[in-house]
Amino acid sequence: MASHRRPKPASRTRVTVLTATAAAAVALTSQAAHADPKPSKSEVKSKVDKLYEEAEQATEKYNGAKEKQTELEKQVGQLQDKVARGQDELNKLRDGLGSMASAQYRSGGIDPSVQLFLSANPDDFLDKASSLDQLSAKQTEALQKIQEKQRSLAQERKEAQDKLKDLADTRQELGTKKAETQSKLAAAQKLLNSLTAAEKASLAADDARANRANERADLGHEVPASQRGAAALSAAQTQIGKPYVYGATGTASFDCSGLTSWAYRQAGISIPRTSQEQANAGTRIGRSELKPGDLVLFYGDLHHVGLYAGNGQVLHAPKPGANVRYEAMGNMPFQFGVRIS
Repeated sequence: MASHRRPKPASRTRVTVLTATAAAAVALTSQAAHADPKPSKSEVKSKVDKLYEEAEQATEKYNGAKEKQTELEKQVGQLQDKVARGQDELNKLRDGLGSMASAQYRSGGIDPSVQLFLSANPDDFLDKASSLDQLSAKQTEALQKIQEKQRSLAQERKEAQDKLKDLADTRQELGTKKAETQSKLAAAQKLLNSLTAAEKASLAADDARANRANERADLGHEVPASQRGAAALSAAQTQIGKPYVYGATGTASFDCSGLTSWAYRQAGISIPRTSQEQANAGTRIGRSELKPGDLVLFYGDLHHVGLYAGNGQVLHAPKPGANVRYEAMGNMPFQFGVRIS
């Protein structure tokens, strides 16, 4: 006789495994459907250029903090030397006063007026009286000098302590800006590493072509702003082809303000280290007033600077991967020029 037993139901464990597998498959399919597509070479380049710009902003602030640190270290050293000399002077004044007091004590244990009264010689009496008056005046003067030196020494110590605090704050700022720059550069490198070997080679070729093309330019025949401006531009032109490196001041490599400050130093003029400080180093002028040798500031926060070279061209250190070269001013947001006198 045929059996009519029910088929054995699937185990609960098996059902759970099948359900989980199906859910995972649906999740993977959904993730694949919504995954961000791999950025194109041009998109990566745009993001990298933006990160390089942000790194340059941080670097100019780092450069400023580094300059401030150097100046503060110099001031602190001078103040500490001054305090040490002042302490030596105070010690000598105290020693002098102590010597006077010791001499007065050794002159006798009785009251000075009694000693004078017992003197047999009137002339000797007058000499001693005069001597005692002078000693008292010297003591008073010495005490006043000691008090004045103590006050000035306390002020100098406070000034040195304030400078040391400023120095500590500046060093902290220096570390922060350096870390910020390195973070931006690391993010840019990570993006570049996402490209294929062929895409990396293509980008490198693009940069090389831009460097070669921009190392030559039609500068026209504009008259320089000044003899020193002409000398600064001429010096910068000798550095065409040198690579851009953050924080570099030459001559193996440069950043933007490192190139301009170096160029003017060759012309016998010292200008500040950072682009923001260079913006206030001379007379501000408009675009139509620019002459070869003038500084040219770009971007709203003035984090990039170059030298006007003529015919709408600026000579500058652009960014990582690019060399010192000419570039059309229209490629960057112009703010104003600065004429160094």
